[in-house]
Amino acid sequence: MAASRRTLLRRQAAGLGVAAVVVAVGAFAWNQAGDDGDDVIHLDTPGEFIDPASTNPNYSGDPLPRFELTDADGEDVRLEPDGRPLVVNLWYSTCPPCARELGAFAAVDAEFGDRVRFVGVNNYDDADTMERFAGERGVDYELLMDPDDVVGRELRVLQFPVTFFVSADGDIVTQTGPLSENELREHVAELLA
Repeated sequence: MAASRRTLLRRQAAGLGVAAVVVAVGAFAWNQAGDDGDDVIHLDTPGEFIDPASTNPNYSGDPLPRFELTDADGEDVRLEPDGRPLVVNLWYSTCPPCARELGAFAAVDAEFGDRVRFVGVNNYDDADTMERFAGERGVDYELLMDPDDVVGRELRVLQFPVTFFVSADGDIVTQTGPLSENELREHVAELLA
């Protein structure tokens, strides 16, 4: 009788362990999806990165929708062309490929920022984290917050980072996943050609 009770307790413990794992995985997925479960799920966890170019819809040739976002001070800012070409990079601090490319964006902005408007859009971090993290990588271009993920939802972004290269008249010329500094420089030069 004591042996069968121990076996039963072991099975119950194993069942509880499995249930805990299922709950933890479900909670993680729910957290990544947002409150209603219909939001974008960010799959770019360390070791599981999928190239955004293979998963995000391609909007090349389409006009960039106009978005009302906020800066780190909570002021409203319209994300739209201002007479210059526009480079819009969607990123967040815990995305490893996003972190790797921010230095490249800072360098290319320093080179072309007087002729091209660089904008970083962050749908995940609070203002302090966003500014600190980007600043540590040399970023001093415009950073906008998108806590409701209106840009990601509208453009159906599944993977981060994604960068939209927009002509001065507002059309998306191309979009990419992670970029090296040279790749970014080439895309910006094409925008200006």
